[in-house]
Amino acid sequence: METNRLKHRLAAGELGLLSGNFESPDMVDFAGSLKLYDGAWIDMEHGAVTVQGLGDLTRAADLWGMTSVVRVRSLDPAIIGLTLSQGAQGVIVPHVSTREQAELVVSAVKVPPLGRMGASGGRRSYGTTVAEHMEHANEESFVGVMIEDVEGIDNLPEMLQVQHIDIYFVSHYDLALSMGLQADVHDAALVATFDGAVQQIVAAGRVAAAAVGEQELDKYIAMGVRCIKAPRWQALVAQGSLAFADRVRAAQA
Repeated sequence: METNRLKHRLAAGELGLLSGNFESPDMVDFAGSLKLYDGAWIDMEHGAVTVQGLGDLTRAADLWGMTSVVRVRSLDPAIIGLTLSQGAQGVIVPHVSTREQAELVVSAVKVPPLGRMGASGGRRSYGTTVAEHMEHANEESFVGVMIEDVEGIDNLPEMLQVQHIDIYFVSHYDLALSMGLQADVHDAALVATFDGAVQQIVAAGRVAAAAVGEQELDKYIAMGVRCIKAPRWQALVAQGSLAFADRVRAAQA
């Protein structure tokens, strides 16, 4: 079973960088060629990725040694199991708001005795026996939960006690919606709530994760966020294209 690059970087106290949302093998392959990212964020919640297509996406990540992390659509142990059997090295589960839900995520990802994940092994067991695969599965599987709701903020102290969760990912936009702020991520109340959650996670000795833009990067690294999700690739391409176009227009002036 391949070493989980993102998991081991974070466990060593280093920063981990996740890519923007990807939905095709070619985009994952291209991101890997940049040699920037520790993990590829593969989006099943808001993207058109299917279970059948996951194998090619995770193989593309493997080509470049990136951890394939799939944001699944919901906290469904059956879907989580299928995702891992298609070669994903980890999952990120949206809208986890209670300790019981966090424990269920861990149970769905880990094999016995830590959880209840099935023993098929899937693509990661190719070239070895299922028994050999299972011996290392718990060491290398990556578990992420997303804190996206007011309920999750309220229950965060209890959720931080759940073991075997690699990152607690605090989400700006859904949290703003949950607070009735119409996705206004610059509202002072949202910023205070978001920052307070990050501070709780860091103070508990757990790994805080967030999608962070260039203007906020220094702030949140200083606060202790150690897993950074880069902006969506569409935004990065748009920014680069605008900068290129501005240079062309400046040369014409």
